[in-house]
Amino acid sequence: MLKVSRSGYYRYLSAPKSNRCLENEWLSEIIKKEFHALKGIYGAQRIKMLIGRKYDKNYNLKRIKRLMRKLDLVASIRRKRKSCTKSGYSNYEENILDRDFTARSPNKKWVTDVTYLEYGSGQKAYLSAVKDLYDGYIVSFEIGKHNDNPLVMRTLEKAFKTLEGDDDLLLHSDRGAQYTSKEYVRLTSEYAVRRSMSRVAKCLDNAPMESFWSHFKAECYSWKKYKIYEELVKDINDYIKFYNTQRYQTKLNSLTPEEYRNQAA
Repeated sequence: MLKVSRSGYYRYLSAPKSNRCLENEWLSEIIKKEFHALKGIYGAQRIKMLIGRKYDKNYNLKRIKRLMRKLDLVASIRRKRKSCTKSGYSNYEENILDRDFTARSPNKKWVTDVTYLEYGSGQKAYLSAVKDLYDGYIVSFEIGKHNDNPLVMRTLEKAFKTLEGDDDLLLHSDRGAQYTSKEYVRLTSEYAVRRSMSRVAKCLDNAPMESFWSHFKAECYSWKKYKIYEELVKDINDYIKFYNTQRYQTKLNSLTPEEYRNQAA
């Protein structure tokens, strides 16, 4: 074991901190501040992008990860969704999308789905949403206490009203009762929207919606207990606004869905 004199030890303690050390202290404070401001949603990759955008600083990802470990900051972890596409329906569309989840411009390929949530003492609520495969933007969403046709049709009507006259849109869904209904066929036909449906029991045919539900539940819903419906509704509204306008994504060149979408305008 190396011996260090008392005077040498105190000289070490009183020595001025290096620039690297000072910068790490500053960076640690920024990481901690932004992590907690975003309620623990951002992992190292998005913290890195946020600091680059907000503070005009480009730090190595390994450095961000190391400091987050030191600060004991761990982002929300997504869990696999247990539910899957239901079988048993006979009137369905072909799987035209065929897992080609890319689009060259907005409003060419959308996916849609409904997920169920809980509040109070086991009461159920339902969230219906439409996602654009071009940029991941949530085009529209509706929240309700019943998983029925009106919930889905309100979601779609809101989304369809954003379309331009020359949009050639393909809309993909699972085989849920709402999507095989006459009302769904009528509404999509009215807006000249082509329909596509997942195959029986093939969750990955609608993987982009499954991915969004997973992000939403891990980052907003799963770690909270909602006492009342209105509290749940508020958080859903806040999260989807955050997802569209503040959640930087690597695959979008570190832009948010809204920023990436606006580039195509």
